[in-house]
Order: sequence, then structure tokens, then C-alpha cells
Amino acid sequence: MKKIILPIALLALMACGNGEHNEANTQNASTEQTAQATVKNVDAKEFKSLVEKGDGIVLDVRTPQETAQGVIPNAVTIDFYSPDFKEQVANLDKSKPVYVYCKSGGRSSNAAQILKDLGFKEIYNLNGGITAWQANGFETK
Repeated sequence: MKKIILPIALLALMACGNGEHNEANTQNASTEQTAQATVKNVDAKEFKSLVEKGDGIVLDVRTPQETAQGVIPNAVTIDFYSPDFKEQVANLDKSKPVYVYCKSGGRSSNAAQILKDLGFKEIYNLNGGITAWQANGFETK
């Protein structure tokens, strides 16, 4: 009888120890997730109010031909199709929120993912792009 109880007791102790270890790993994983970047897709009105705070970088990822037709005031323009797009955006200040847009939202969604991968923490993507911005009657320069 003693021979059976000892292995069972050892298994119980091992299970408790593993549970604590797993719990600690779970806590570390959730801390890492909260430290990771998030990309938030916002409509033109919310995008405008965020941009007006003046605390971030407005990033236009359209081509030079597109930006010649007007940009959101104070926007930095970096062509998404440029071969060194990643290197150019990597030089932006990662501690600031980035408000990214394109013509309709597709390229800026891809750009937002690149920003996230590069370590930017707070990224806002304009749903509908500058088309939605202009449809709301908001200013371009």
C-alpha cells in the first residue's frame, strides 16, 4: 500500500508545481500582449479628432501623383510602393501615435501592419482613406 501512495503523492506535487509554472507563464504572456502594438481602424470623424490632438504623426502612404492632389494638413508622405518604404517609416518616432491613410484604406492597412511589426505601439488606420476624409468635407492642402 505504501508503494502506491508514494508515487501518487509525487505526481500530485509535480502537478501543483507545473500549475504554478504555467500560471506564471500565462501572466508573462498577457503582459507581453498588452505591451504589443494595436492597430485601430477608425472612421474619418474619429481620425480627424485624433489628428487634431497634434500628438502624433500623420502618415500618407499614397504615391506622389496621388499626394499632388492634396494631403491632410501636416502629413508626412512616404510612398508605400517605394522600395525603401520600410526603412523610411522605421526612422519615424516610435513613441508617438501614427495616423496612417491612403486613398481608400487598403495600402494603409498594410502599412499599419508594417508599422506594428517595426515596433510602433499606437497606430490608427483611416477607414476609407482620404476619399472618406474628403467625403466628410475635411480640409486637404
